[in-house]
Amino acid sequence: MKETEEILQDLKRALLEKLKEALVSVIPVIVLVFALSITPWVQITAKELWIFLVSAFFLIFGIGLFNVGADMAMTPMGQYIGEGLTKSKKMGVLLGVSFVMGLLITIAEPDLSVLAGQVAAVMNGSTLIWTVGIGVGLMLLLGVVKIVFHHDLTAILLFGYMLLFCLAALLIERGNAPLLALSFDSGGVTTGPITVPFIMALGVGIALTVGGHNASENSFGLIALCSLGPIIAVLALSLLSKGDLNFTVPDYSIDQVLDGGLKEHLQETMWDVGQSLVLIVGSFFVLQFTVLKLPFTKIGQIMFGIIYTFLGLVLFLSAVEMSFMPIGYKIGLQLSQHHAGLLIGFAFIIGLVVVMAEPAVHVLNAQVNDITGGEVTRRQMMTALSVGVGLSIGLSVLRVKYGFSVLYYLVPGYLLSLGLSFFVPRLYTAIAFDSGGVASGPLTSSFILPMVVGACVTLQGAGAVLDFAFGVVAMVAMTPLITIQTLGFRSVVAASRRKKLAMRRIMAAADDQIIYFE
Repeated sequence: MKETEEILQDLKRALLEKLKEALVSVIPVIVLVFALSITPWVQITAKELWIFLVSAFFLIFGIGLFNVGADMAMTPMGQYIGEGLTKSKKMGVLLGVSFVMGLLITIAEPDLSVLAGQVAAVMNGSTLIWTVGIGVGLMLLLGVVKIVFHHDLTAILLFGYMLLFCLAALLIERGNAPLLALSFDSGGVTTGPITVPFIMALGVGIALTVGGHNASENSFGLIALCSLGPIIAVLALSLLSKGDLNFTVPDYSIDQVLDGGLKEHLQETMWDVGQSLVLIVGSFFVLQFTVLKLPFTKIGQIMFGIIYTFLGLVLFLSAVEMSFMPIGYKIGLQLSQHHAGLLIGFAFIIGLVVVMAEPAVHVLNAQVNDITGGEVTRRQMMTALSVGVGLSIGLSVLRVKYGFSVLYYLVPGYLLSLGLSFFVPRLYTAIAFDSGGVASGPLTSSFILPMVVGACVTLQGAGAVLDFAFGVVAMVAMTPLITIQTLGFRSVVAASRRKKLAMRRIMAAADDQIIYFE
């Protein structure tokens, strides 16, 4: 009885701490939206503001509950599976399970469903989801091979991005260029709140079990590869696409959600999240009875965590779809009508703060802080991510205004990212490429993307949305690669300066000890 009370007290403290973090993360977004609503540039009705405020309340609780659930269930499940399958020394089973789990966990990812719903007019949603799932599964399998045999992540990424840009060139040559930005966006939305804690923990479990030099560093990179796989897979699918590519802008209005009924919308969200989690939990229990055989206490903790994860995701997704998506679209549509420069400035500022509300970002920051022993702190990570995302969204709106291809950003951006990887510690490269996938979460696809779509409708017309609005998720996924590796480069330069200064002091001290005879 006493042990149960202690567990409940610990759970209560953890939940309160996560709710405080979520509150601090979401408040800046709320303040920015309310500040815009009192300006003459954006007309948001009182009804929309009230619904937005209620949605923000649910969003905060959703993020808090999800983060507790991730700590109790998603992260332990990934680590137990990684450790258990590696200790079994059955390489075929480890690789097979990695592929299947990569496929299932991607189908379960809510970010991908949000994107698929917005592009249903040009690509079948189920086809897109399964294609992305296969891409993640194959890359997760490759990532496990990298960890087990200690292969260099940079070499794999170089080859992967060479293949990616070759496919992109073929897509342009065949006249399917409008699908280019969508292909890059699919990689960004894949690694979201369900995928990140599980896959990162899976890598940690395998790396620590395999051991070897720099085992902790070796655990990073799975998220980077799982972001790359979907882009390659969707580019390959796009090469086979034929027919009409005219994009129809979805109905982003709040009334569209309300007319369908809040109860029905909530039930639909619960059903979607429930189906997703059942796939993952079912696979885990199959492994539990065949390979893992964990004690009952750990299974009980995981089940409590699954309940928290379920409730958190239902609240989070209901909030963003009910209000954040319509408000984001309206801001982009109306603000760009007055002055595009205002929208670019707002896009940069909202990018700085919106990343703090992404659930998976908190999971990544905590894991990076723990694994690096504080070498890369949470504050450093959050600052680098915020600046990167702010720049990416501001540059995306600039692209919408002038109407040029996303490749003008992505090609030099990825070349710079890969170039930096040769000059910074491997740990920073692995963290940076993982961070790119994590930064582009549900709020990016359900608030930022509709905002940019609204701006594109005003500045370029509804027919240009597929060409110029999509690609913002890809930009959000790319810029942290540069900012975090720049952080690593700065640490290298600082270490070099400290070493030179120490050598000067040693030499000066040695000179003082010399006795000169006359």
